Amino acid sequence: MSLPLPSRPPLWSFPLLLLSATSSAQAASIDQATEALIAPVASLFSSLIFFSLPLFGAELPLVVLWLVAGAVFCTVYFNFINVRGLGHAFKLVRGDYAHPGDQGEVSHFQALATAVSGTVGIGNIGGVAIAISLGGPGVLFWMVLAGFLGMSTKFVECALATHYRRQNADGSVSGGPMFYLARGLAERGLPRLGRALGRFYAVGIVIGCLGIGNMFQSNQAFMQFVNVTGGAEVSWFADKGWLFGLIMAALIGIVIIGGIKSIARVTEKVVPVMALLYCSMALLVLAMNAEAIPYAIGAIFQGAFTAEGVAGGTLGAIIIGFQRAVFSNEAGIGSSAIAHAAVRTRQPMTEGYVSLLEPLVDTIIICSLTGLVIVTTLYYDPAFTNGSGGIEMTSRAFERNVAWFPLPLSVAALLFAFSTAISWSYYGLKGWSYLFGEGRLGRNLFKLLFCGFVVIGSMIQLQSMLDLSDALVFVICVPNILGIYLLAPVIKRELKRYHRKLASGEITDYRTRTARPMPSTSATAAPSDRAKP
Repeated sequence: MSLPLPSRPPLWSFPLLLLSATSSAQAASIDQATEALIAPVASLFSSLIFFSLPLFGAELPLVVLWLVAGAVFCTVYFNFINVRGLGHAFKLVRGDYAHPGDQGEVSHFQALATAVSGTVGIGNIGGVAIAISLGGPGVLFWMVLAGFLGMSTKFVECALATHYRRQNADGSVSGGPMFYLARGLAERGLPRLGRALGRFYAVGIVIGCLGIGNMFQSNQAFMQFVNVTGGAEVSWFADKGWLFGLIMAALIGIVIIGGIKSIARVTEKVVPVMALLYCSMALLVLAMNAEAIPYAIGAIFQGAFTAEGVAGGTLGAIIIGFQRAVFSNEAGIGSSAIAHAAVRTRQPMTEGYVSLLEPLVDTIIICSLTGLVIVTTLYYDPAFTNGSGGIEMTSRAFERNVAWFPLPLSVAALLFAFSTAISWSYYGLKGWSYLFGEGRLGRNLFKLLFCGFVVIGSMIQLQSMLDLSDALVFVICVPNILGIYLLAPVIKRELKRYHRKLASGEITDYRTRTARPMPSTSATAAPSDRAKP
Protein backbone atom coordinates (compact mmCIF):
# COMPACT_ATOMS: atom_id res chain seq x y z
CA MET A 1 0.00 0.00 0.00
CA SER A 2 1.58 3.29 -1.12
CA LEU A 3 0.86 6.50 0.72
CA PRO A 4 1.65 10.09 -0.33
CA LEU A 5 4.37 11.72 1.69
CA PRO A 6 3.12 14.68 3.74
CA SER A 7 4.64 18.05 2.98
CA ARG A 8 5.23 18.62 6.66
CA PRO A 9 5.19 16.35 9.73
CA PRO A 10 1.64 15.55 10.88
CA LEU A 11 0.49 17.32 14.02
CA TRP A 12 0.29 14.12 16.03
CA SER A 13 4.03 13.46 15.53
CA PHE A 14 5.26 16.47 17.51
CA PRO A 15 4.58 14.98 20.99
CA LEU A 16 6.43 11.85 19.84
CA LEU A 17 9.39 13.93 18.68
CA LEU A 18 9.50 15.53 22.11
CA LEU A 19 9.61 12.08 23.67
CA SER A 20 12.62 11.22 21.52
CA ALA A 21 14.68 13.86 23.35
CA THR A 22 14.37 11.97 26.64
CA SER A 23 17.69 10.49 27.72
CA SER A 24 18.12 6.98 29.08
CA ALA A 25 18.81 8.46 32.53
CA GLN A 26 15.56 10.42 32.42
CA ALA A 27 13.75 7.26 31.27
CA ALA A 28 15.11 5.39 34.25
CA SER A 29 13.93 8.08 36.64
CA ILE A 30 10.48 8.09 35.01
CA ASP A 31 10.49 4.32 35.32
CA GLN A 32 11.22 4.44 39.05
CA ALA A 33 8.74 7.21 39.79
CA THR A 34 5.96 5.51 37.83
CA GLU A 35 6.66 2.15 39.43
CA ALA A 36 6.46 3.70 42.90
CA LEU A 37 3.12 5.31 42.02
CA ILE A 38 1.42 2.44 40.20
CA ALA A 39 2.93 -0.64 41.89
CA PRO A 40 0.65 -0.66 44.97
CA VAL A 41 -2.47 -0.19 42.84
CA ALA A 42 -1.39 -2.83 40.33
CA SER A 43 -0.54 -5.28 43.10
CA LEU A 44 -3.96 -4.82 44.69
CA PHE A 45 -5.85 -5.23 41.42
CA SER A 46 -3.80 -8.26 40.35
CA SER A 47 -4.30 -9.99 43.70
CA LEU A 48 -8.05 -9.47 43.46
CA ILE A 49 -8.54 -10.33 39.79
CA PHE A 50 -6.12 -13.25 39.65
CA PHE A 51 -7.18 -14.58 43.05
CA SER A 52 -6.38 -18.29 43.27
CA LEU A 53 -7.77 -21.11 45.34
CA PRO A 54 -5.43 -23.85 46.58
CA LEU A 55 -6.64 -27.16 45.19
CA PHE A 56 -4.77 -30.48 45.64
CA GLY A 57 -1.45 -28.70 45.78
CA ALA A 58 -2.14 -26.41 42.80
CA GLU A 59 -3.28 -22.80 42.61
CA LEU A 60 -6.50 -22.37 40.60
CA PRO A 61 -7.06 -18.77 39.37
CA LEU A 62 -10.78 -18.07 39.53
CA VAL A 63 -10.69 -15.89 36.43
CA VAL A 64 -9.37 -18.85 34.41
CA LEU A 65 -12.07 -21.10 35.88
CA TRP A 66 -14.67 -18.48 34.88
CA LEU A 67 -13.37 -18.40 31.29
CA VAL A 68 -13.16 -22.19 30.97
CA ALA A 69 -16.66 -22.65 32.44
CA GLY A 70 -17.99 -20.21 29.85
CA ALA A 71 -16.24 -22.13 27.06
CA VAL A 72 -17.66 -25.47 28.22
CA PHE A 73 -21.15 -23.94 28.46
CA CYS A 74 -20.97 -22.52 24.92
CA THR A 75 -19.68 -25.81 23.50
CA VAL A 76 -22.44 -27.90 25.09
CA TYR A 77 -25.29 -25.36 24.68
CA PHE A 78 -24.58 -24.98 20.96
CA ASN A 79 -24.09 -28.70 20.40
CA PHE A 80 -20.35 -28.60 19.58
CA ILE A 81 -20.60 -25.79 17.06
CA ASN A 82 -16.78 -25.73 17.14
CA VAL A 83 -16.81 -29.01 15.19
CA ARG A 84 -20.02 -28.77 13.17
CA GLY A 85 -19.42 -25.22 11.99
CA LEU A 86 -15.88 -25.44 10.62
CA GLY A 87 -16.87 -26.33 7.05
CA HIS A 88 -19.33 -23.45 6.81
CA ALA A 89 -16.73 -21.11 8.34
CA PHE A 90 -14.25 -21.85 5.56
CA LYS A 91 -16.94 -21.18 2.93
CA LEU A 92 -17.74 -17.82 4.49
CA VAL A 93 -14.09 -16.75 4.65
CA ARG A 94 -13.71 -17.82 1.01
CA GLY A 95 -16.50 -15.39 0.15
CA ASP A 96 -19.21 -17.83 -0.92
CA TYR A 97 -22.00 -15.78 0.69
CA ALA A 98 -20.45 -12.31 0.48
CA HIS A 99 -22.33 -9.43 -1.12
CA PRO A 100 -20.49 -6.09 -1.55
CA GLY A 101 -23.68 -4.15 -0.83
CA ASP A 102 -24.10 -5.55 2.68
CA GLN A 103 -23.81 -3.25 5.69
CA GLY A 104 -20.34 -3.15 7.24
CA GLU A 105 -16.79 -2.04 6.51
CA VAL A 106 -14.59 -5.11 5.93
CA SER A 107 -14.85 -8.57 4.37
CA HIS A 108 -15.09 -11.80 6.37
CA PHE A 109 -11.43 -12.54 5.65
CA GLN A 110 -10.33 -9.04 6.66
CA ALA A 111 -12.30 -9.22 9.91
CA LEU A 112 -10.73 -12.61 10.68
CA ALA A 113 -7.23 -11.36 9.80
CA THR A 114 -7.65 -8.32 12.05
CA ALA A 115 -8.89 -10.45 14.95
CA VAL A 116 -6.13 -13.04 14.47
CA SER A 117 -3.51 -10.31 14.37
CA GLY A 118 -4.77 -9.15 17.76
CA THR A 119 -4.35 -12.57 19.35
CA VAL A 120 -1.30 -13.93 17.53
CA GLY A 121 1.49 -12.06 19.26
CA ILE A 122 4.68 -12.46 21.23
CA GLY A 123 2.84 -14.83 23.58
CA ASN A 124 2.53 -17.45 20.85
CA ILE A 125 6.32 -17.55 20.54
CA GLY A 126 7.41 -17.00 24.13
CA GLY A 127 4.35 -17.79 26.23
CA VAL A 128 4.19 -21.43 25.15
CA ALA A 129 7.84 -21.91 26.10
CA ILE A 130 7.16 -20.51 29.57
CA ALA A 131 4.15 -22.82 30.00
CA ILE A 132 6.17 -25.90 29.05
CA SER A 133 9.04 -24.91 31.33
CA LEU A 134 6.57 -24.59 34.22
CA GLY A 135 4.30 -27.56 33.58
CA GLY A 136 6.19 -29.89 31.26
CA PRO A 137 5.14 -31.17 27.82
CA GLY A 138 1.70 -32.22 29.09
CA VAL A 139 0.46 -28.62 29.25
CA LEU A 140 0.37 -28.62 25.45
CA PHE A 141 -2.48 -31.16 25.47
CA TRP A 142 -4.59 -29.02 27.79
CA MET A 143 -3.69 -25.90 25.87
CA VAL A 144 -5.07 -27.39 22.66
CA LEU A 145 -8.19 -28.62 24.45
CA ALA A 146 -8.78 -25.14 25.88
CA GLY A 147 -8.34 -23.66 22.41
CA PHE A 148 -10.87 -26.14 21.05
CA LEU A 149 -13.42 -25.14 23.71
CA GLY A 150 -12.61 -21.46 23.21
CA MET A 151 -13.77 -21.71 19.60
CA SER A 152 -17.35 -21.99 20.89
CA THR A 153 -16.96 -18.92 23.10
CA LYS A 154 -15.67 -16.95 20.12
CA PHE A 155 -18.69 -18.04 18.10
CA VAL A 156 -21.16 -16.66 20.64
CA GLU A 157 -19.43 -13.38 21.46
CA CYS A 158 -18.73 -12.51 17.81
CA ALA A 159 -22.28 -13.40 16.75
CA LEU A 160 -23.60 -11.21 19.58
CA ALA A 161 -21.29 -8.34 18.62
CA THR A 162 -22.52 -8.40 15.02
CA HIS A 163 -26.17 -8.84 16.02
CA TYR A 164 -26.17 -5.84 18.38
CA ARG A 165 -23.75 -3.58 16.51
CA ARG A 166 -24.60 0.08 15.88
CA GLN A 167 -24.73 1.90 12.56
CA ASN A 168 -23.01 5.30 12.85
CA ALA A 169 -24.00 8.47 11.03
CA ASP A 170 -20.90 8.34 8.79
CA GLY A 171 -21.75 4.84 7.56
CA SER A 172 -19.28 3.04 9.82
CA VAL A 173 -20.36 0.45 12.36
CA SER A 174 -19.45 -0.07 16.02
CA GLY A 175 -19.82 -3.30 17.91
CA GLY A 176 -18.42 -5.35 20.73
CA PRO A 177 -19.28 -6.50 24.24
CA MET A 178 -20.08 -2.98 25.45
CA PHE A 179 -22.84 -2.76 22.85
CA TYR A 180 -24.37 -6.20 23.32
CA LEU A 181 -24.21 -5.86 27.09
CA ALA A 182 -26.09 -2.55 27.00
CA ARG A 183 -28.56 -3.33 24.21
CA GLY A 184 -29.00 -7.03 24.89
CA LEU A 185 -29.62 -6.69 28.62
CA ALA A 186 -32.00 -3.80 27.94
CA GLU A 187 -34.07 -6.22 25.84
CA ARG A 188 -34.17 -8.53 28.84
CA GLY A 189 -35.46 -5.77 31.12
CA LEU A 190 -32.08 -4.92 32.68
CA PRO A 191 -31.17 -1.58 31.07
CA ARG A 192 -29.31 -0.12 34.06
CA LEU A 193 -27.22 -3.23 34.56
CA GLY A 194 -26.49 -3.36 30.84
CA ARG A 195 -25.34 0.25 30.69
CA ALA A 196 -23.16 -0.16 33.77
CA LEU A 197 -21.52 -3.33 32.47
CA GLY A 198 -21.06 -1.77 29.04
CA ARG A 199 -19.24 1.25 30.49
CA PHE A 200 -17.16 -0.96 32.77
CA TYR A 201 -16.11 -3.07 29.78
CA ALA A 202 -15.24 0.03 27.73
CA VAL A 203 -13.02 1.44 30.48
CA GLY A 204 -11.24 -1.90 30.85
CA ILE A 205 -10.58 -2.30 27.12
CA VAL A 206 -9.24 1.27 26.82
CA ILE A 207 -6.76 0.94 29.69
CA GLY A 208 -5.93 -2.66 28.83
CA CYS A 209 -5.15 -1.83 25.20
CA LEU A 210 -2.45 0.61 26.31
CA GLY A 211 -0.65 -2.18 28.16
CA ILE A 212 -1.13 -5.66 26.74
CA GLY A 213 -1.83 -4.45 23.20
CA ASN A 214 0.66 -1.60 23.15
CA MET A 215 3.52 -1.14 25.62
CA PHE A 216 4.10 -4.87 26.08
CA GLN A 217 4.26 -5.40 22.32
CA SER A 218 6.62 -2.48 21.63
CA ASN A 219 8.81 -3.39 24.61
CA GLN A 220 9.18 -7.03 23.61
CA ALA A 221 9.71 -6.10 19.96
CA PHE A 222 12.49 -3.70 20.97
CA MET A 223 14.18 -6.29 23.18
CA GLN A 224 14.10 -8.85 20.38
CA PHE A 225 15.43 -6.27 17.91
CA VAL A 226 18.33 -5.45 20.27
CA ASN A 227 19.15 -9.16 20.66
CA VAL A 228 19.28 -9.67 16.90
CA THR A 229 21.48 -6.61 16.35
CA GLY A 230 24.16 -7.73 18.78
CA GLY A 231 22.64 -7.82 22.25
CA ALA A 232 22.47 -5.30 25.07
CA GLU A 233 26.27 -4.98 25.26
CA VAL A 234 26.98 -4.58 21.54
CA SER A 235 23.90 -3.32 19.72
CA TRP A 236 23.91 0.35 18.73
CA PHE A 237 20.19 0.40 19.48
CA ALA A 238 20.56 -0.86 23.07
CA ASP A 239 20.05 2.59 24.63
CA LYS A 240 17.87 3.99 21.86
CA GLY A 241 14.46 2.61 22.71
CA TRP A 242 13.02 6.04 21.98
CA LEU A 243 14.18 5.80 18.36
CA PHE A 244 12.78 2.31 17.88
CA GLY A 245 9.54 3.35 19.54
CA LEU A 246 9.27 6.48 17.44
CA ILE A 247 9.66 4.50 14.21
CA MET A 248 7.18 1.87 15.34
CA ALA A 249 4.70 4.53 16.49
CA ALA A 250 4.98 6.32 13.14
CA LEU A 251 4.29 3.10 11.23
CA ILE A 252 1.36 2.28 13.50
CA GLY A 253 0.04 5.83 13.19
CA ILE A 254 0.08 5.67 9.39
CA VAL A 255 -2.06 2.53 9.54
CA ILE A 256 -4.54 3.37 12.27
CA ILE A 257 -5.26 6.92 11.11
CA GLY A 258 -7.42 5.38 8.35
CA GLY A 259 -9.58 3.37 10.75
CA ILE A 260 -10.66 -0.25 10.47
CA LYS A 261 -10.55 -0.31 6.66
CA SER A 262 -6.90 0.71 6.67
CA ILE A 263 -6.11 -1.71 9.51
CA ALA A 264 -7.87 -4.55 7.67
CA ARG A 265 -5.99 -3.85 4.43
CA VAL A 266 -2.72 -4.23 6.33
CA THR A 267 -3.67 -7.24 8.45
CA GLU A 268 -5.03 -9.22 5.49
CA LYS A 269 -1.52 -9.03 4.03
CA VAL A 270 0.63 -9.17 7.17
CA VAL A 271 -1.19 -12.01 8.97
CA PRO A 272 -0.84 -14.62 6.19
CA VAL A 273 2.81 -13.66 5.67
CA MET A 274 3.77 -13.85 9.34
CA ALA A 275 1.77 -17.04 9.89
CA LEU A 276 3.27 -18.77 6.84
CA LEU A 277 6.77 -17.60 7.75
CA TYR A 278 6.54 -18.86 11.31
CA CYS A 279 4.73 -22.11 10.52
CA SER A 280 7.13 -22.93 7.68
CA MET A 281 10.11 -22.49 9.99
CA ALA A 282 8.48 -24.63 12.68
CA LEU A 283 7.57 -27.39 10.21
CA LEU A 284 11.13 -27.42 8.84
CA VAL A 285 12.53 -27.79 12.35
CA LEU A 286 10.07 -30.61 13.07
CA ALA A 287 11.09 -32.33 9.83
CA MET A 288 14.72 -32.13 10.94
CA ASN A 289 13.67 -33.48 14.36
CA ALA A 290 11.51 -36.23 12.84
CA GLU A 291 13.04 -38.98 14.97
CA ALA A 292 12.00 -37.07 18.11
CA ILE A 293 8.33 -36.62 17.14
CA PRO A 294 7.16 -40.00 18.59
CA TYR A 295 8.92 -39.09 21.84
CA ALA A 296 7.24 -35.64 21.82
CA ILE A 297 3.75 -37.05 21.28
CA GLY A 298 4.27 -39.63 24.02
CA ALA A 299 5.64 -37.01 26.42
CA ILE A 300 2.69 -34.70 25.76
CA PHE A 301 0.03 -37.34 26.42
CA GLN A 302 1.85 -38.92 29.32
CA GLY A 303 2.56 -35.54 30.90
CA ALA A 304 -1.05 -34.46 30.46
CA PHE A 305 -2.29 -37.16 32.85
CA THR A 306 0.73 -38.01 34.96
CA ALA A 307 2.56 -34.71 35.28
CA GLU A 308 5.52 -34.93 37.63
CA GLY A 309 7.53 -32.09 39.07
CA VAL A 310 4.57 -29.72 38.69
CA ALA A 311 2.72 -28.24 41.66
CA GLY A 312 -0.50 -30.19 41.84
CA GLY A 313 0.62 -32.85 39.35
CA THR A 314 -1.93 -33.39 36.59
CA LEU A 315 -4.19 -30.64 37.90
CA GLY A 316 -1.27 -28.23 37.82
CA ALA A 317 -0.58 -29.11 34.19
CA ILE A 318 -4.27 -28.60 33.34
CA ILE A 319 -4.32 -25.17 35.00
CA ILE A 320 -1.12 -24.00 33.28
CA GLY A 321 -2.31 -25.28 29.88
CA PHE A 322 -5.76 -23.74 30.14
CA GLN A 323 -4.34 -20.49 31.47
CA ARG A 324 -1.85 -20.18 28.60
CA ALA A 325 -4.60 -20.91 26.05
CA VAL A 326 -7.08 -18.34 27.33
CA PHE A 327 -4.30 -15.78 27.66
CA SER A 328 -3.32 -16.50 24.05
CA ASN A 329 -6.60 -16.60 22.12
CA GLU A 330 -8.55 -14.31 24.51
CA ALA A 331 -11.74 -16.37 24.13
CA GLY A 332 -14.20 -15.01 26.65
CA ILE A 333 -12.56 -11.61 26.94
CA GLY A 334 -14.53 -10.33 23.95
CA SER A 335 -11.82 -8.10 22.47
CA SER A 336 -11.73 -9.65 19.00
CA ALA A 337 -15.53 -9.44 18.76
CA ILE A 338 -15.00 -5.70 18.25
CA ALA A 339 -13.14 -6.39 14.99
CA HIS A 340 -15.55 -9.08 13.83
CA ALA A 341 -18.50 -6.69 14.30
CA ALA A 342 -17.17 -4.49 11.46
CA VAL A 343 -17.82 -7.19 8.85
CA ARG A 344 -19.99 -6.65 5.77
CA THR A 345 -22.98 -8.92 6.27
CA ARG A 346 -26.74 -8.92 6.77
CA GLN A 347 -26.58 -12.17 8.72
CA PRO A 348 -24.87 -11.78 12.14
CA MET A 349 -24.49 -15.54 12.51
CA THR A 350 -22.00 -15.60 9.65
CA GLU A 351 -19.38 -13.84 11.75
CA GLY A 352 -19.93 -16.25 14.59
CA TYR A 353 -18.95 -19.04 12.22
CA VAL A 354 -15.93 -17.14 10.87
CA SER A 355 -14.62 -16.51 14.39
CA LEU A 356 -14.35 -20.27 14.96
CA LEU A 357 -11.17 -20.17 12.89
CA GLU A 358 -9.45 -17.69 15.20
CA PRO A 359 -8.56 -20.04 18.13
CA LEU A 360 -7.91 -22.75 15.53
CA VAL A 361 -5.13 -20.67 13.98
CA ASP A 362 -3.89 -19.00 17.16
CA THR A 363 -3.84 -21.84 19.66
CA ILE A 364 -4.39 -25.18 17.96
CA ILE A 365 -1.99 -24.54 15.06
CA ILE A 366 0.58 -21.87 15.98
CA CYS A 367 0.90 -22.63 19.70
CA SER A 368 0.99 -26.37 18.99
CA LEU A 369 3.81 -25.95 16.47
CA THR A 370 5.77 -23.85 18.96
CA GLY A 371 5.23 -26.47 21.65
CA LEU A 372 6.28 -29.34 19.41
CA VAL A 373 9.49 -27.56 18.43
CA ILE A 374 10.37 -27.13 22.10
CA VAL A 375 9.39 -30.67 23.16
CA THR A 376 11.32 -32.30 20.30
CA THR A 377 14.33 -30.25 21.37
CA LEU A 378 13.96 -31.78 24.85
CA TYR A 379 14.56 -35.17 23.23
CA TYR A 380 18.11 -34.10 22.40
CA ASP A 381 18.66 -31.90 25.47
CA PRO A 382 16.53 -32.90 28.51
CA ALA A 383 17.74 -29.84 30.43
CA PHE A 384 16.80 -27.47 27.60
CA THR A 385 13.98 -25.72 29.50
CA ASN A 386 16.19 -24.94 32.48
CA GLY A 387 17.75 -21.52 32.80
CA SER A 388 15.80 -19.54 30.20
CA GLY A 389 12.24 -18.80 29.30
CA GLY A 390 9.99 -17.00 26.87
CA ILE A 391 11.05 -16.05 23.38
CA GLU A 392 14.71 -16.71 24.22
CA MET A 393 13.95 -20.41 24.73
CA THR A 394 11.98 -20.63 21.51
CA SER A 395 14.76 -18.85 19.63
CA ARG A 396 17.35 -21.32 20.96
CA ALA A 397 15.16 -24.25 19.91
CA PHE A 398 15.06 -22.95 16.34
CA GLU A 399 18.75 -22.08 16.38
CA ARG A 400 19.73 -25.61 17.39
CA ASN A 401 18.67 -26.83 13.94
CA VAL A 402 19.38 -23.79 11.75
CA ALA A 403 21.90 -21.29 13.07
CA TRP A 404 20.40 -18.30 11.25
CA PHE A 405 16.75 -19.03 12.16
CA PRO A 406 16.70 -16.50 15.04
CA LEU A 407 16.82 -13.74 12.40
CA PRO A 408 13.58 -14.65 10.55
CA LEU A 409 12.10 -15.55 13.94
CA SER A 410 12.78 -12.00 15.02
CA VAL A 411 11.12 -10.71 11.86
CA ALA A 412 8.08 -12.82 12.70
CA ALA A 413 8.13 -11.52 16.28
CA LEU A 414 8.26 -7.92 15.05
CA LEU A 415 5.35 -8.58 12.69
CA PHE A 416 3.41 -10.23 15.52
CA ALA A 417 3.99 -7.21 17.77
CA PHE A 418 3.13 -4.68 15.05
CA SER A 419 -0.05 -6.43 13.94
CA THR A 420 -1.19 -6.95 17.54
CA ALA A 421 -0.72 -3.26 18.28
CA ILE A 422 -2.73 -2.02 15.30
CA SER A 423 -5.60 -4.39 16.09
CA TRP A 424 -5.67 -3.43 19.75
CA SER A 425 -5.65 0.25 18.78
CA TYR A 426 -9.02 -0.38 17.14
CA TYR A 427 -10.35 -2.22 20.19
CA GLY A 428 -9.30 0.63 22.45
CA LEU A 429 -10.70 3.21 20.04
CA LYS A 430 -14.14 1.59 20.07
CA GLY A 431 -14.10 1.52 23.87
CA TRP A 432 -13.05 5.19 23.88
CA SER A 433 -15.78 6.11 21.37
CA TYR A 434 -18.37 4.25 23.44
CA LEU A 435 -17.45 6.39 26.45
CA PHE A 436 -16.85 9.76 24.77
CA GLY A 437 -18.71 9.63 21.47
CA GLU A 438 -17.79 9.10 17.82
CA GLY A 439 -16.46 12.64 17.22
CA ARG A 440 -13.44 12.95 14.95
CA LEU A 441 -11.44 15.03 17.43
CA GLY A 442 -11.92 12.47 20.18
CA ARG A 443 -10.92 9.59 17.90
CA ASN A 444 -7.75 11.37 16.77
CA LEU A 445 -6.88 12.22 20.36
CA PHE A 446 -7.03 8.54 21.28
CA LYS A 447 -4.86 7.57 18.29
CA LEU A 448 -2.28 10.16 19.38
CA LEU A 449 -2.37 8.78 22.92
CA PHE A 450 -1.95 5.23 21.64
CA CYS A 451 1.08 6.14 19.50
CA GLY A 452 2.63 7.96 22.46
CA PHE A 453 2.36 4.84 24.61
CA VAL A 454 4.12 2.83 21.90
CA VAL A 455 7.16 5.08 22.36
CA ILE A 456 6.91 4.91 26.16
CA GLY A 457 6.74 1.12 26.05
CA SER A 458 10.02 0.98 24.10
CA MET A 459 11.80 3.43 26.40
CA ILE A 460 11.05 2.37 29.94
CA GLN A 461 10.10 -0.74 31.89
CA LEU A 462 6.65 -0.16 33.36
CA GLN A 463 6.03 -3.61 34.79
CA SER A 464 3.38 -2.35 37.19
CA MET A 465 1.50 -0.62 34.37
CA LEU A 466 1.57 -3.86 32.39
CA ASP A 467 0.35 -5.81 35.43
CA LEU A 468 -2.48 -3.31 35.90
CA SER A 469 -3.52 -3.45 32.25
CA ASP A 470 -3.40 -7.27 32.25
CA ALA A 471 -5.64 -7.31 35.29
CA LEU A 472 -8.12 -4.91 33.69
CA VAL A 473 -8.14 -6.87 30.43
CA PHE A 474 -8.99 -10.08 32.24
CA VAL A 475 -11.51 -8.61 34.65
CA ILE A 476 -13.67 -7.59 31.68
CA CYS A 477 -14.24 -11.28 31.03
CA VAL A 478 -16.55 -11.23 34.06
CA PRO A 479 -19.27 -9.03 32.49
CA ASN A 480 -18.60 -10.53 29.06
CA ILE A 481 -19.18 -14.14 30.12
CA LEU A 482 -22.17 -13.04 32.18
CA GLY A 483 -23.59 -11.43 29.05
CA ILE A 484 -22.97 -14.63 27.10
CA TYR A 485 -24.94 -16.67 29.66
CA LEU A 486 -27.87 -14.23 29.57
CA LEU A 487 -27.92 -13.70 25.80
CA ALA A 488 -27.09 -17.21 24.56
CA PRO A 489 -30.81 -17.96 23.93
CA VAL A 490 -30.88 -15.00 21.51
CA ILE A 491 -28.05 -16.51 19.48
CA LYS A 492 -29.64 -19.97 19.55
CA ARG A 493 -32.87 -18.49 18.18
CA GLU A 494 -31.03 -16.50 15.49
CA LEU A 495 -28.92 -19.52 14.58
CA LYS A 496 -32.02 -21.62 13.90
CA ARG A 497 -33.43 -18.79 11.77
CA TYR A 498 -30.16 -18.55 9.85
CA HIS A 499 -30.16 -22.28 9.06
CA ARG A 500 -33.74 -22.10 7.84
CA LYS A 501 -32.72 -19.34 5.44
CA LEU A 502 -29.76 -21.39 4.24
CA ALA A 503 -31.94 -24.46 3.66
CA SER A 504 -34.59 -22.49 1.78
CA GLY A 505 -32.09 -20.70 -0.45
CA GLU A 506 -33.07 -17.30 0.90
CA ILE A 507 -29.36 -16.73 1.63
CA THR A 508 -27.58 -16.85 -1.69
CA ASP A 509 -24.44 -18.92 -2.27
CA TYR A 510 -22.83 -16.65 -4.84
CA ARG A 511 -20.02 -19.07 -5.67
CA THR A 512 -22.49 -21.83 -6.57
CA ARG A 513 -24.73 -19.41 -8.45
CA THR A 514 -21.79 -18.03 -10.46
CA ALA A 515 -20.54 -21.51 -11.32
CA ARG A 516 -24.00 -22.66 -12.42
CA PRO A 517 -24.66 -22.18 -16.20
CA MET A 518 -26.97 -19.24 -16.83
CA PRO A 519 -30.30 -20.05 -18.52
CA SER A 520 -30.57 -19.02 -22.19
CA THR A 521 -32.98 -16.17 -21.69
CA SER A 522 -32.78 -12.42 -22.15
CA ALA A 523 -34.63 -11.80 -18.90
CA THR A 524 -32.60 -10.22 -16.14
CA ALA A 525 -32.46 -11.50 -12.60
CA ALA A 526 -35.41 -10.69 -10.42
CA PRO A 527 -34.91 -7.79 -8.02
CA SER A 528 -35.62 -10.09 -5.11
CA ASP A 529 -32.67 -12.28 -6.16
CA ARG A 530 -30.31 -9.32 -6.24
CA ALA A 531 -31.47 -8.21 -2.82
CA LYS A 532 -30.73 -11.51 -1.17
CA PRO A 533 -27.78 -11.27 1.24
